[in-house]
Amino acid sequence: MTRLQSLLVLTVLLFFSCGRENNSIDPGGDPNFIIVAHSDSGFTKTNRKVEVFNIPIYAYKQVPDEKLLHAANIMAQYLDNDEDGVVDNSNVYDALLDNNAALFMWKKQSQITIDAQDLGSDETVIDWHMNGQTGRFDASLEEVWHVISHSGYSQAYPEVFGEQQGSSLASAMDLARGGLFENIPNEYPENAWYTYDDHTCEYDCMVTEYFYWALTSILGGQSNRFDEISHEWKLNTKELVMEMDPEVYALLTNPEYNFPTVLPDGTYRH
Repeated sequence: MTRLQSLLVLTVLLFFSCGRENNSIDPGGDPNFIIVAHSDSGFTKTNRKVEVFNIPIYAYKQVPDEKLLHAANIMAQYLDNDEDGVVDNSNVYDALLDNNAALFMWKKQSQITIDAQDLGSDETVIDWHMNGQTGRFDASLEEVWHVISHSGYSQAYPEVFGEQQGSSLASAMDLARGGLFENIPNEYPENAWYTYDDHTCEYDCMVTEYFYWALTSILGGQSNRFDEISHEWKLNTKELVMEMDPEVYALLTNPEYNFPTVLPDGTYRH
């Protein structure tokens, strides 16, 4: 090895050594994300985190590293769907940062005591995508998207994607539910295709859930799940959304908003 080659090798080693935080933990072989210890206010009950475009995902000690990294990859793919290293919608990204968007992962339900969107370790199913999207559903697709829709899209475009009555998205939801219901009705109209019945979910929450169902159905994430989800959501394919809910289909495929066009599979390749 020549002196020049030795200097080049040393430079590369120093770059990677200095680039990692002093509190870094074994990254588990992921090429894009490093797990680090933290002492962030509001999340001190968790013991480590991963940052995805400066958006933190925290985890309790009992959550396996591979589950934490999987959630990070899902978030990265939602935000940078073409995987070019740049968030696809800068307005949404700014809103996420301005609203201190975060996600935390728990192992036991008693750990759900943090004021942020949560994701359970056991409901994070890494091999769902590898098994042809069959078997237990990967809930990271839902909970990670809730962070992006609630703290991102609804804040960046409140008149369009806001979670309040009168937004374009909420108005589309009212049609999907068969009427404007501030509270969940005892029985939905027969022609409704969105019939969520969790009485702890208020109107804004209903909009958030509708956003998730519609987008992931357009992306193909619900195509094998009709029997499992039809009590709550009947338009489980892109074709059904296009045909029966053209209002939300037009919103979620409008190129102005740079929505994902490919369902995340947990392998961010930037």
